[in-house]
Amino acid sequence: MRQIIGLDAPECGDFARLHGRQYSMVTKRAGTRIVLHLFAALVVGWMCRGAIPGILLGIWGAVLACVVAFSYFLDRRLGDAEERPFSMEELHRHALWSALKGGVWSVGMCMAVVFGPSDQVAALWSVLALLVMASAVSRYGAPLSTIAFTLTVSAGAIVAALATFNYGLAAIIIASAVFACFGVIETARVALGARVAELEMHEKSETVSMLLREFEDGQADWLWQIDTNRRLRSVSPRLAFAMGKDIAEIEGKSFLQLISGDGWKTGQFPSSIHELADRLKGKESFSNLLVKALVDGQTRWWEMSGTPMFDEDGVWLGFRGVGSDVTTQRESSEKIEYLARYDTLTQLPNRLQINESLFQALAYAGQWRARCALLMIDLDRFKAINDSLGHLVGDKMLAHVASRLKSLMGEGELCGRLGGDEFAVIIRDASDRSRVESLAKAIISALSAPYHIDNQVLYVGASVGSAIGPRDGNTVEELLRNADLALYRAKDGGGSGHFEYEPALHSNAEERRKLEFSLRSALEKNEFVLHYQPVVDAKTEEIVSFEALIRWNSEEHGFVSPAKFIPLAEDTRLIVPIGTWVLQEACREAACNWPENVKVNINVSPEQLVEPDFAGTVVRALSHSGLDPKRLEIEVTESIFMRDANVARKALEQCMALGCSVALDDFGTGYSSLGYLRKLKFTTIKVDRTFVQGAAQNSPESLAIIRAVVAMADSLDMTTTAEGVENDEEAEMIRRLGCNKIQGFHFGRPMPSEDVRKIFRKCASGTRKIA
Repeated sequence: MRQIIGLDAPECGDFARLHGRQYSMVTKRAGTRIVLHLFAALVVGWMCRGAIPGILLGIWGAVLACVVAFSYFLDRRLGDAEERPFSMEELHRHALWSALKGGVWSVGMCMAVVFGPSDQVAALWSVLALLVMASAVSRYGAPLSTIAFTLTVSAGAIVAALATFNYGLAAIIIASAVFACFGVIETARVALGARVAELEMHEKSETVSMLLREFEDGQADWLWQIDTNRRLRSVSPRLAFAMGKDIAEIEGKSFLQLISGDGWKTGQFPSSIHELADRLKGKESFSNLLVKALVDGQTRWWEMSGTPMFDEDGVWLGFRGVGSDVTTQRESSEKIEYLARYDTLTQLPNRLQINESLFQALAYAGQWRARCALLMIDLDRFKAINDSLGHLVGDKMLAHVASRLKSLMGEGELCGRLGGDEFAVIIRDASDRSRVESLAKAIISALSAPYHIDNQVLYVGASVGSAIGPRDGNTVEELLRNADLALYRAKDGGGSGHFEYEPALHSNAEERRKLEFSLRSALEKNEFVLHYQPVVDAKTEEIVSFEALIRWNSEEHGFVSPAKFIPLAEDTRLIVPIGTWVLQEACREAACNWPENVKVNINVSPEQLVEPDFAGTVVRALSHSGLDPKRLEIEVTESIFMRDANVARKALEQCMALGCSVALDDFGTGYSSLGYLRKLKFTTIKVDRTFVQGAAQNSPESLAIIRAVVAMADSLDMTTTAEGVENDEEAEMIRRLGCNKIQGFHFGRPMPSEDVRKIFRKCASGTRKIA
């Protein structure tokens, strides 16, 4: 009821669309109502002449005239309420002025009782009842305004009747007001219901019109109709256009023959045409049937719907329906399906299809009690090519790798790309175990051959890990995990090899997982400690620096070798916070407890150098410890240039600008050492211990390499440090070869900081020779 009279917005539609039409009709009878009010005012004035003072009657008449005039103005403004936004606020304002108009009439009724005879109340009410009746009849479209006017007019009349003790008249007035209000509400409800129905019919009509327009405007939609012999009848222009022929050419022709192409002569039809023929033969309705049609030698895909036609006697007359050309959508969906299952770069099956194929291979093996195999392949040194020559060259190499892999596949074998530089091969029937080994060797050999890309000859290796199903795993996830463990073991062995899964690998992986878990909390538990190994002057044997070496004594695992936890820390990027701690602790120890002419050497991982604020980390370590930057030497290996050479070089240049020195460790063990020396001016070159040991055994190659490194370092104004010197003979040999500094067990093993302090205390004043 509140929605009908306008107190609340309707739930079934827009307020303006529903009430705007109703209130716009108020304008049509606005003039009639103003005439009735004028007539009623004259009658009341004539009846109350002489009883009510003239001045009061004049004031009342003037106020009534103003209110009626403004109400007439509001009524006229509602003439376009159906065509413009019509708000609830405007409806309430109109009702307020109607109530004000009724209130003025109530004041007049009360004035008549106060100043006139009491027997005039009934006569005056008859005049007001006329206005109420006229308002209810002429303004049912504005129920809230009509009710407001009725209630305020009736209120004054009831007060007047009660004041003259005319209780019967009061009861009649109340009953009249109630019935008038309910009559207005019921009339408004009927009118509003009719408006709602009208709007719904209008919306449905617009929807149907829109659908028809869309169908008429659609270039790929057409109507079709066939008779009982499946011949086309009443061919639409768009159907003729879809078939690439004139209407006259296909009218009366066999529909199936027209869309079968050469298959009509050979009897070889697409399965979709067979399905369409069956539907037509069975007189079945069908919807969205995808049909492969051959039109003018081209394959088109049609989506068709059809319904059988019957006459009044139930005799079958044929079929009619609608069709549309969905060739473009079909090709798009096929492309999307292809992209979902194939790698766009190599055109090999992707991870999704590999998983599906592996699942099928396991099912086949389980059904026939056979074996399947999964080989996981990872390229060795591919990242260095990708980083140094760019992703475009890397992508071309991956395409070459895919081509070589495909050429090795036999019957029942599938190769695909898992992502990055990882590939996989599935052998459906691996009952012959030798096939797994021979294929792995063939893959390694083929992928290790030189690649000619953009006038460059490039080399990568390949590592292979294999797992046999269901022996090494009953599910896809288990087989993938175990083959990956085998691959990790193959790469850990230096790469370019094949390794089969063994149960021990799983325990190793579990041990690695536990070790990683403990490593994550090692810093918080203060489980790390630094040891220092002395570096001495080759001639005087005075201590020139100490190399800081981290040691881990785990609460759970005991002493853990650096060779074991450092690679793990680098893989998990825990090396960054650990390296920061090493830098801070070593600088603090050197600044507080060492002589001012003794340096500290700190190894830095490539993972630390690619951090955006590595130079800031160095600055903070120096400032907090108070160490002179000249006493800090940062040691790096050639692997820093494998990650991001530009970032690494910039970070080291910033450190050198602070006054720190930079040493190149393990020189000569990489692939492009001379190129790195050209890119960045190092302070020191450290000769790897393998060359020192080789020279001690009189290896001509090792001796030649050391001499060459010393000569090159001298010409580039760099110093050289020989690592791994273990006795007097080796130390003397290094002196003869011209190295500037020596490091090795002969002069001291890595030792705790307390032992370093003891050495300094025992040393004679002014000398740094080890006792």
